[in-house]
Amino acid sequence: MFFLIKVILSGLIVAIVSSVAKRYPAFGALIASLPFISILGMIWLWTETHDADGMKQHTYATFWYILPSLPMFLFVPWLMEKKVSFYPALLSGCLLTIVLYVITAWGLSLIKPIP
Repeated sequence: MFFLIKVILSGLIVAIVSSVAKRYPAFGALIASLPFISILGMIWLWTETHDADGMKQHTYATFWYILPSLPMFLFVPWLMEKKVSFYPALLSGCLLTIVLYVITAWGLSLIKPIP
């Protein structure tokens, strides 16, 4: 039952963002930029585990993995400005993000994780 609630609530956020963005793209982007999924993920994790160390590690890693995803939001519109169609631009943005994730994971492996 808890899993179903998580699925419905998470899906509802995505549906709201896409519906609002159709009419008000900037407002839809504002809603999408809010860390709803991260917050819900933390709530779900805490509810299921009550593991303070796991939560610290999760939030620390979330911060670092948000950073390599940000360039995609500049790269995709730049490609589209250069007349690349949406799906190839999106795929290129996703591939860029994957590369940046790998670099971030490698970099994080070199530093001491949060205690």
